[in-house]
Amino acid sequence: MPIDFADFTDIPALVALLDIAYRGEESKKGWTSEADLLLGNKRTDETIVHEMMNTPGTAFLKYLNDQNNIEGCVFLQKNENKLYLGMLCVSPSAQAKGIGKQLMESAELHAKNLHCISIYMTVISIRHELIAWYERKGYFKTGEKKPFPVDERFGIPTQKLEFDILEKNIQLSVIE
Repeated sequence: MPIDFADFTDIPALVALLDIAYRGEESKKGWTSEADLLLGNKRTDETIVHEMMNTPGTAFLKYLNDQNNIEGCVFLQKNENKLYLGMLCVSPSAQAKGIGKQLMESAELHAKNLHCISIYMTVISIRHELIAWYERKGYFKTGEKKPFPVDERFGIPTQKLEFDILEKNIQLSVIE
């Protein structure tokens, strides 16, 4: 399977992928772009991704293409008996090929191996098409909302934004 755990040597490629998938003109070629919601071309930076990787209970999964280039990734963090899923992205040029689905399945396997009972995430509430995609994968809106953080280093919102919390209950059994 072309999905594996990322390590510190992957940070530059992860940051480049996250930026191109979420921000700027290139991101608009895909359907997961936030470029119309946030001004700027940065989604994250190497320092933040390094800090995330250094946090206990975290992992980045990466999807490698045939040339060993990272075309997709997802950030995972265990919080008690749940797994937080964030930064799921696929290169705009590689979308609609099932890579996101494979990353989601790998995240679920990781959660089961960590004995988590559910996976949860935050999604910008006006991203209706994206929320519908997650709902088709078994996620549901919890009814909880979370304010959208404003950090000008990573984009200036073009409107008031907030997050919906989505969650998926998973089996507690460990996959062998």
